[in-house]
Amino acid sequence: MPRGSEPPVYDRIGRQYATTRRPDPRIAAAIAAALGDARSVVNVGAGAGAYEPIDRAVVALEPSWTMIAQRPPDGAPCIQGVAEQLPLRDRSLDASLGILTIHHWTDQAAGLRELRRVARQRVVLLTWDPEGFDDFWLTTEYLPEVIALDLPRFPPVAALAGSLGAMRVIPIPVPHDCQDGFLGAFWRRPEAYLDPDVRRGISVFAQIPPEAARRGLERLADDLRSGRWEERYGALRGRDSLDIGYRLVVAEQG
Repeated sequence: MPRGSEPPVYDRIGRQYATTRRPDPRIAAAIAAALGDARSVVNVGAGAGAYEPIDRAVVALEPSWTMIAQRPPDGAPCIQGVAEQLPLRDRSLDASLGILTIHHWTDQAAGLRELRRVARQRVVLLTWDPEGFDDFWLTTEYLPEVIALDLPRFPPVAALAGSLGAMRVIPIPVPHDCQDGFLGAFWRRPEAYLDPDVRRGISVFAQIPPEAARRGLERLADDLRSGRWEERYGALRGRDSLDIGYRLVVAEQG
């Protein structure tokens, strides 16, 4: 395994990602717009291939063989490796892309330097900003252990400028019917978090203590049965989207 890496968590939990983590077309459109006129892209932490553009030349990089095995046969060529050591020449592609991956890197500053090094035009990252950690009922009310896990792993978006330089930050509200099953996708569909198949597609459920997950989910199930969740959060049922901290960061190369 490359120096600076650790055994990927997705070797343990990623066996169903190709079915539970399908790209949402609205998020995909925002990513495509952020890539702009880039014709060649390296997708770092590419997983099973969600959000890889099909109209550009793509090289994928992914540390987990479990995830690589789920990539479609006609997908982009994929290299096993880590963000901190991209096996690519300086300025060899137009853009570097990373989708909800930075929190899995062992050395975030090194990974960001690598994304800048290989990109001629821009770096595009979809990430979560911990400044908005108190905006989501699931983690504040039922699973605070997720906040304790994620706050140290996700750098504040403003802090990324230290590694990326000047950048644009684009809020990505989560649609109420989001097709991608990441943690915040089911903010209007609380019953989904009680489904083991849904949880298997969300990495934090394999990373927080099992007892904490069981306790929080039992409370959620009880509150759904009693109507307490509806009393406190039922107004969300009328929302089309919700901003819970997901951000698209675009850094143009000088």
